[in-house]
Amino acid sequence: MPSPAQPSNERFTWTDYQHWPEEERWEIIGGQPFAMSPSPGSRHQLIATRLGAALEPHFRGKPCQLFAAPMDVRLSDEDVVQPDLLVVCDAKQIKPTHIEGPPRLVVEILSPGSEQRDRHEKRALYTRFGVAEFWIVTPFPHLVEVYALKEGRYTYWNTFTARDRLTSPTFKKVEIDLAPIFDFPLEDHEKALFRVKEPPGRYMAASERQGK
Repeated sequence: MPSPAQPSNERFTWTDYQHWPEEERWEIIGGQPFAMSPSPGSRHQLIATRLGAALEPHFRGKPCQLFAAPMDVRLSDEDVVQPDLLVVCDAKQIKPTHIEGPPRLVVEILSPGSEQRDRHEKRALYTRFGVAEFWIVTPFPHLVEVYALKEGRYTYWNTFTARDRLTSPTFKKVEIDLAPIFDFPLEDHEKALFRVKEPPGRYMAASERQGK
């Protein structure tokens, strides 16, 4: 069965999804297909690789397992997603081809084409299916927003910058220095946001203040 070429009123299911071309990446939310193309940019991939490497030692040899995209997560027959990183703590959920049911932790790294879906549709989806913890990672400005599920809704827990050590409300031993995660060159317009223009010193000569 060919994958959907464009949005339509047709609803798709897990069965349909399994017959779409393997070289294409799609998600299904509420029966509606969303193409995951073009592929993520270099920053997105650097963050995913580095954050996954920093998380992996915390789960090595433990009941909870860390997975990275592309890994299908089947939340329902009409909801199939591929989070950038995810942690599963129930071995029965780990199938040969996919994860069945909600992970304990989901990490989504924002891209220009995915931000609205990650922040709204997928956040609502993870809430509804009971994903205990949700991280939203913004490549620039450097931010990791952490949300914890409480009484059926996500509550804000903390926001971390590149100067911080990230911690988790669910996994108490997780601590990650974010400086190496966000260590990549900035574009000129991004550098400008970090420049602080200070006024001339109080005792600077008038000629110096005037650039003479």
